[in-house]
Amino acid sequence: MPEILFLEYPKCSTCQKARTWLEQHRLRFNARHIVDNPPSVAELEQWLNIGDRPLKSFFNTSGLKYKALQLKDKLPQMSREQQLQLLASDGMLVKRPLIIAGSVILTGFKEQEWKQLLQEESAL
Repeated sequence: MPEILFLEYPKCSTCQKARTWLEQHRLRFNARHIVDNPPSVAELEQWLNIGDRPLKSFFNTSGLKYKALQLKDKLPQMSREQQLQLLASDGMLVKRPLIIAGSVILTGFKEQEWKQLLQEESAL
């Protein structure tokens, strides 16, 4: 199993559930506080090249910051580079938790999706 990078906001209940799930399945991971150490533009570019997820899937569309900045209306008018810069500028804009493990990228916590995709990457 490739190294798992787990980006989380520790106060987030969904992140807490995801962390517990990883621990219960005895998956070793490197945790990273998404606000204190948000993904860089280079990391985001790399992750977009790994998976087939659209850039928008990395945005925390239910977050207060996303709504306050009215990004639902603004994102379609922004270039890819502007969107990447925005995501890299504030970890609260990034959908969490975020898992990077080899060729697997998971945004948000959906237990069945995690189990299936992480199983494909290794024997869970």
